[in-house]
Amino acid sequence: MSLKLEKFKQKIKNKKITVLGIGVSNLPLIEFLAKNGAIVTACDKRKKDDLTNEIERLSPYNISYNLGDNYLDNIDADIIFKTPGMRFDIPELAEARKRGSVVTSEMEVFFEVCDAKKIAVTGSDGKTTTTTLIAKMLEKQGYTVWLGGNIGNPLIGELENIKENDFVVLELSSFQLHTMKQSPDIAVVTNLSPNHLDMHKDMDEYVDAKKNIFMHQKANDKLVLNFDNDITHSFENEAVSDVVFFSRKAEGENCVYLKDGVVYHGCDEIMRADEIKIPGVHNIENYMAAIAALTDIVSVDTIRHIARSFGGVEHRIELVRELDGVRYYNDSIASSPTRTTAGLRSFDKKVILIAGGYDKHIPFDDFGPVLEKHVKKLFLIGVTAPKIKKAANDAGLFDVVMCDSLEEAVKLSYKAATNGDIVLLSPACASFDMFKNFAVRGNLFKELVNNL
Repeated sequence: MSLKLEKFKQKIKNKKITVLGIGVSNLPLIEFLAKNGAIVTACDKRKKDDLTNEIERLSPYNISYNLGDNYLDNIDADIIFKTPGMRFDIPELAEARKRGSVVTSEMEVFFEVCDAKKIAVTGSDGKTTTTTLIAKMLEKQGYTVWLGGNIGNPLIGELENIKENDFVVLELSSFQLHTMKQSPDIAVVTNLSPNHLDMHKDMDEYVDAKKNIFMHQKANDKLVLNFDNDITHSFENEAVSDVVFFSRKAEGENCVYLKDGVVYHGCDEIMRADEIKIPGVHNIENYMAAIAALTDIVSVDTIRHIARSFGGVEHRIELVRELDGVRYYNDSIASSPTRTTAGLRSFDKKVILIAGGYDKHIPFDDFGPVLEKHVKKLFLIGVTAPKIKKAANDAGLFDVVMCDSLEEAVKLSYKAATNGDIVLLSPACASFDMFKNFAVRGNLFKELVNNL
């Protein structure tokens, strides 16, 4: 056991610790705290009847619960772990701080305690694929890899198994980064565009949260940035670590770039872009970001093997089936206009698109011309449907159908499609108005399509 982990265990023993949120990511945290002698209170806005499985899993431990609408009232704790989607400055947490509570998160503690080399990826789009590519390349090269953050398993319960020579590869959201005071050894920022403006005060706060992935790095760490994105490009001016760019438009010695269909690192040829199995120029960018992160760690042979064999991550332009000459793709992960734009550009013809969902207060003005150029017929669902319809109409796309449900959208798109068409679920919005998360949305789409 590492000295850091031993010290942390001693620190939490007999301390009153409150965990806010009893979701999947916090269950291992609650178990870890209880196993190591903390006095744990688990809080959740859901009621006991909605948490049967979670409470059953935690039954071996002596845990108190504060559930229901008033779950944040009168928090009395030495340490409070907030769930990633909760703002750090809500009144209840401000009051707790005044009473002497330390407010932290599972990811902050993981960074504090874990001795392994950490690679973390953030951005508005492409995070999951880039993170997955980095992990797969490292595994192929022979390293022991732990995948976590927004994907994989919560890692705090694995701390005793993670060795110093292992790699931890993390996908980190703006919510996880917002209060971070440590940064990874290798940080990757895929791109930045307006996102999560329902949770952040404004775009500046969103960008500042993302910056924490590199703001606490040391001089010998590495920062990988998208040269072609104005916001990420500007981060070079604030970095103290070594900066490596990736780009579709520029060349350079300290850059992974695309030229004439070939990916280069400086003067060295890495692979042809057409060796990449998953479609879309955005996936070429994801590969370039991963390559930039792993220069001098994995071989060119390893990179090319993954490119030729990796079929993509579920819910990311995932081919569901072909029926009567029509191909159905699930891109439920696309929860922003820029993400859907990248998906649409993956195809060489206009598609039948199903879009719409929860309103994150992202403007759709620039999305309208993209729809007009890449979409032949548009089926809309969810709260944002009227906003997207207006943007599409303003750009000249009028073949738009408003639907009450995903079931109706799939049924009508099936009737509208003919041999050679592509039907794409790529919502450009989050799922929370109708679904628990993007995976539930994508799985329902696949079920509906497979039942056609």
